[in-house]
Amino acid sequence: MTILGIETSCDETGIAVVRGDKKKLTILSNIVASQIEVHKKWGGVMPLLAKREHQKNLVPVLLKSLKQAGLYKKILGRKQSVGFKKKLADILTRESLLLPRVSRFLASCEIPAIDGIAVTARPGLEPALWAGINFAKTLAFAWKKPLVGIDHLEGHLLMANSFPPSPALSLVVSGGHTVLIVSRRQGAYTIIGETRDDAAGEMLDKCSRLLGLGYPGGPQIEREAALASKEDIRKFGIRLPRPMLHSHDYDFSFSGLKTAVLYDYRSRKVAVRKGKAYVRAMCCELQQALCDVLVTKTLAAAQEHGVKSLLLGGGVSANKELRRQIAEKAKTQLPGISLYIPSPEFCTDNGVMAAFAGYISLVRPRKSTIWRTSRRIIASSHTSIPRL
Repeated sequence: MTILGIETSCDETGIAVVRGDKKKLTILSNIVASQIEVHKKWGGVMPLLAKREHQKNLVPVLLKSLKQAGLYKKILGRKQSVGFKKKLADILTRESLLLPRVSRFLASCEIPAIDGIAVTARPGLEPALWAGINFAKTLAFAWKKPLVGIDHLEGHLLMANSFPPSPALSLVVSGGHTVLIVSRRQGAYTIIGETRDDAAGEMLDKCSRLLGLGYPGGPQIEREAALASKEDIRKFGIRLPRPMLHSHDYDFSFSGLKTAVLYDYRSRKVAVRKGKAYVRAMCCELQQALCDVLVTKTLAAAQEHGVKSLLLGGGVSANKELRRQIAEKAKTQLPGISLYIPSPEFCTDNGVMAAFAGYISLVRPRKSTIWRTSRRIIASSHTSIPRL
């Protein structure tokens, strides 16, 4: 089965093609168009700008992805009936930039040999999500292919290993999410802990902006932390809190950590806080505080729930220090657990995560849900696409 995956939940336009059987998924293509340069001057993602950029990027990214997968064949202008054009206009009524581009593309592209289309349907920035959803609905209509909406969180946890030994524990840590998820079987998820305020990546972005490092914050802080000398760390003596480290649950809170950075920054003389040595020492302590909380709670949860697999996902999981520390401590504290961490390119948003989750939903139809401990459904990986 060959699946086309579309991801537009935030500021990356990702489209991929995967082919799989019940034991293995093979990536045939993976194209991502980043919007970092567009959002840099704002210090974060602007939802309506993200939507506009997705509308510009979706057709070119799809074309590249199909070519990379060997599924693109150009044809000489397929005729489109009045009814067909009206249906396209109805689906893309909110995507004015996208309509003419999609219409031209469909008229010049032979229907590719795919078995289904998967698109991220939730959670995410609503304007950005709708651009991808309506684009996917258009392709499904024009090509007469089944369409499935997938959950962004399931996509991230599947990137580490689509078929991990169960039960499994996943830490998804990104700009929008910090959650611990237990899976007793594929498609059955329970959230046992989540952030009560800022996500880890969001907190890093805000601290990076405060320190004058720019957006995105995670890579900037990681780079500066690696340059911090032991002498500078001792000189400034920065000690940040480890929020909720001993809260006897698996929830997180990072707004207080952000505030502690602000207070320490304001307490320094202007000449000091503008200096590279202070910024690097602060980044080193901030990164370590984050690692301490994430690693300690994740390993404690893995031990309590008796899992066989531990998975990491999300943009923050690309952090080298976090990867190193969780690998070292898991090896010594939980030697029987298998640890799976995706390569850095698959930690951030991409079309492969949508395609993987879509494949599983289409090949094994089920109502796959992510639950909170209260048993309130907060997400579904096999959900109907929202209506216009």
